[in-house]
Amino acid sequence: MSADRQLSEHYDVLAPDGSEVRILASGARGSMAHFTLPPGQTSLAVAHRTVEEVWYIEAGQGLMWRKSDDGETVTELRAGLSLAIPVGTHFQFRCSGNTALKAIGITMPPWRGMDEAYFVKGKW
Repeated sequence: MSADRQLSEHYDVLAPDGSEVRILASGARGSMAHFTLPPGQTSLAVAHRTVEEVWYIEAGQGLMWRKSDDGETVTELRAGLSLAIPVGTHFQFRCSGNTALKAIGITMPPWRGMDEAYFVKGKW
């Protein structure tokens, strides 16, 4: 069975945080998706129960807030940046530019469904 997947013009689902998700390839130990957040939008703040996530910012500008037992940070998002979101980290992101913020995210282990994310109190 092939896990190949072409990036779709239309999103497959809305993530629990409100971003548009286009599902990409997946395997036994991880899954990949493309996220889009329109200009001026802010995601809902969430954390993940069991998955670690690694992001690569493809296009746009924005901010990512992350909070864990190790502290709290706000990172400027721009094309070419990569970042990690460890399991249980509270996070929220916003698009501050005039074009959509686009990112590719990989989860390890694979995304388990909408119950994977739970809402937390965010920064914005």
